[in-house]
Amino acid sequence: MDYVIRVHTSPHDIPAASWNTLLAQQDAPSPFMQHAYLAALHHSGSATPETGWIPQFITLWLSDALVGASALYIKDHSYGEYVFDWAWANAYADHGLKYFPKATCAVPFTPVPGSRLLATDANARQALLRAMLDLAKQHQLSSLHLLFTSPNDRAACDALGLMQRQTVQFHWHNSDLQGARFKCFDDFLASLSQEKRKKIKQERRRVSDAGVRFHTVVGKAIQPEDWDFFYQCYERTYLEHGNAPYLTRAFFEAMQPEMSENWVLFVAQREGRAIASSLVACQGLGTDQPVAYGRYWGALERVDCLHFEACYYQPLNWCIANGVQRFEGGAQGEHKMARALMPVPTYSAHWLAHPAFADAVERFLERESAGVENYLDHLAQRSPFRQYESQ
Repeated sequence: MDYVIRVHTSPHDIPAASWNTLLAQQDAPSPFMQHAYLAALHHSGSATPETGWIPQFITLWLSDALVGASALYIKDHSYGEYVFDWAWANAYADHGLKYFPKATCAVPFTPVPGSRLLATDANARQALLRAMLDLAKQHQLSSLHLLFTSPNDRAACDALGLMQRQTVQFHWHNSDLQGARFKCFDDFLASLSQEKRKKIKQERRRVSDAGVRFHTVVGKAIQPEDWDFFYQCYERTYLEHGNAPYLTRAFFEAMQPEMSENWVLFVAQREGRAIASSLVACQGLGTDQPVAYGRYWGALERVDCLHFEACYYQPLNWCIANGVQRFEGGAQGEHKMARALMPVPTYSAHWLAHPAFADAVERFLERESAGVENYLDHLAQRSPFRQYESQ
């Protein structure tokens, strides 16, 4: 096909309607790949050259039609990616080679699986990936990485010979082992083993006995003062760990006008004052495939088990009440299994320019993949659901 390839240094250079129309056609669209989300990251100063995210968005055109698009960044670090390659960078350094800069196709700071190569068909998807590889070679970058990819992305990467990597996340599904959807939170608890059911009840009771109550604010009902309080909590979490937050307050302000319906805010109160909050993203409410994504949380006061209540039990209760089919718990966290978030594989794809290092990484990934498969098998034997009680 006679594609026209363009490279953009800002998402604002790409028509939002065309981008979002293309996104809606993909096998795994998510709200985090919406034009407004990516543009807000750029406009707010959260993901810009100053923070080490140099936009090189690639688009594919046939006449005046957008047939392919990707969010690509040139980076001089690996922060905010959640697919860890620091060991690869150290190995390069040990041999006197530079691993950075590299190219990364991802949503900054967002470990959510979904479509990365937005395209009208498989041919356009492969052409888009070839353009990304050409750009990496042209700029003499060490490597190209596509993070948290969809099945269609992986097929394109296989076709072009990229190496595939497997990691693990923990997701909750709104159904018991027989496939019946939960009617209420107690229905969900009844599906769990006695030990897990007792533990959750104890954790929730500690929060309740501490005088903490929650209220939920959805979509356009979230007011600027709610966002201000949420950001205070979010920022506190990062600062307590000695880091500045990835996202600025301006990010949430920038994306809110076009994406207000994608957010649910849970606010914890005690003695009439707000003390903590958690933020969940959602997609597809009112359809037969609604999904929620656990994102951020923070607290201004310490209460035993408040994190579990704010980040899991309140969102899961809301998901059940609103017919949400899946809740994705974010990166890592084996402890999430105790809350019935079960392990699922996630994927990334990698190309390294240096032949010897590419061979070494390929061998490493083969061993790592076998380890991940064994890990998944091991976790499956620790299911929190009732059918395993007698085993």
